[in-house]
Amino acid sequence: MAIGFNADEVLEMAIRIESNGAAFYRKTAGLQSDEKNRDFFESLAAMEDKHQETFTEMRETLRAQDKGGKVFDPHGELALYLASMADTLGGEGSPSAADSLTGNETLEDIVNVALGLEKDSILFYLGLKNMVPPKYGRDKIEQIIEEERKHVAQLAGILNKVKAS
Repeated sequence: MAIGFNADEVLEMAIRIESNGAAFYRKTAGLQSDEKNRDFFESLAAMEDKHQETFTEMRETLRAQDKGGKVFDPHGELALYLASMADTLGGEGSPSAADSLTGNETLEDIVNVALGLEKDSILFYLGLKNMVPPKYGRDKIEQIIEEERKHVAQLAGILNKVKAS
């Protein structure tokens, strides 16, 4: 049997990934002794919060068919599976990314890590996109990918500024 998802399930993962991403930036902010750097990482956490809000709004406005195609899951194991996927495969949403921070990283180091995590998130969503049939909201997954691409562009711009200073 092939594994498939619908837009509702992918958005559930996306919301968790963004929440974990915000936690990563907040931990990073807490490790900063320089107030400017602390504020910078708090602003990145706020960007993740905004993505979480965007994906929550998208999920709330899904059509019934975008929530279709669910498998029989009497024990609620699908929710655990989705959470596990988000935590381990979702790039920026990986709690281990925050756990690996020591406080000795430079601003450039952290932005590079963040950029890599965002790119990993895009790859994660690209892989999921093919597992969501068009009739179950594949177009919503494309919207998630576009939001993440914007974030990569923002981080790349920030990295260029950090390198120039």
